[in-house]
Amino acid sequence: MKNPLEAKEYTERRFIKEHPIRGEFFRDQTAIIHSMPFRRLKHKTQVFFAPENDHVCTRIEHVMHVATIGATICKGLNNFGWDLNPDMAYAIGLGHDLGHAPFGHAGETALNRKLNGESKFMHEVNSYRVVEYISNDGKGLNLTYGVKDGIINHNGESFEQYLSPCVIKHDLDKILDRKSISTSYEGCIVRFSDKIAYLGRDIEDALIAGIIKLMDIPEKIRQDVGETNGHIIDNLVRDLIEHSKDSDKIGFSDELFEKLQVLKSFNYRNIYLHPTILHYRKMGEKIIEELFDYLLETHSNLGENYEKYEESEILLIKRFGRYLFKMREFYHKDGNVPRNIVCDYIAGMTDNYALESMKQIKIPEPLKFK
Repeated sequence: MKNPLEAKEYTERRFIKEHPIRGEFFRDQTAIIHSMPFRRLKHKTQVFFAPENDHVCTRIEHVMHVATIGATICKGLNNFGWDLNPDMAYAIGLGHDLGHAPFGHAGETALNRKLNGESKFMHEVNSYRVVEYISNDGKGLNLTYGVKDGIINHNGESFEQYLSPCVIKHDLDKILDRKSISTSYEGCIVRFSDKIAYLGRDIEDALIAGIIKLMDIPEKIRQDVGETNGHIIDNLVRDLIEHSKDSDKIGFSDELFEKLQVLKSFNYRNIYLHPTILHYRKMGEKIIEELFDYLLETHSNLGENYEKYEESEILLIKRFGRYLFKMREFYHKDGNVPRNIVCDYIAGMTDNYALESMKQIKIPEPLKFK
């Protein structure tokens, strides 16, 4: 099975660059891995708020899970005559969550609220904005169309049984919602891999946190889908390959998809909507909203007077001013919309940096006596 567009269309990038050694999509992998937004994922929430336990999943581990699962599915289908590129799927997986805000979906909710309907914050669209425009001080990562298309269309919120790629090439700058589908099978596969990666891992982390017990998971799910993250991933990947290999669609069997819905409902009911998670989520939203208001007011007062930012005794203001200075050419082209500028800056924060910034603006430094 081949993708609907011409092969050369998936390798198009803004600035032509030859990659005779690495290949087009492996080059994208290295560009993402060496980028600053990728590095910051190690201190961004997956589900559990600013975890101090080293064995609890953060966003960087999640994207690596998604990348490896996506590449594995491509290799599995290639064994049955498909013509997929595992490097492309791996690159999409690595980059798909680069636009996530601190504190996971709590940050996303808060930023959406602060944009006041002037625009929407969706991490999928923002991940594209990060790789295309924000990274490298407004120059972007110069990724291929195929990888960018997979990133913006990964839709972390949907649970489809089957997917087929869109046959018409997207104008990626015009995608502002979650309604579109990737134009590649690799992009569709990563969309499935995202769910495969987090369903089992979130259970594993909830067990570590003591939020659930193993016996809380329905017995039928433990038997047929798995009771460990490894077993869940293995069973879902094998089912997806087996029921896609002779089709023109990527998808799960009826039997497993039904159980997958039960597992998803269990996770929502017992993990994502658990009182402890909801408590921390509200805290995360409040932190993001207060930082947003503070930086928006700062931007309103200081504008492009970069020296004034440096004169501040608050490190957050200094760093915000330095960010504005480095990004000034991009924002002049982008329309210099203050709410979008502040949104970009906050979305790029780690959990730790957001917490530290909150301390700076809420807790004054003690007076120092000579």
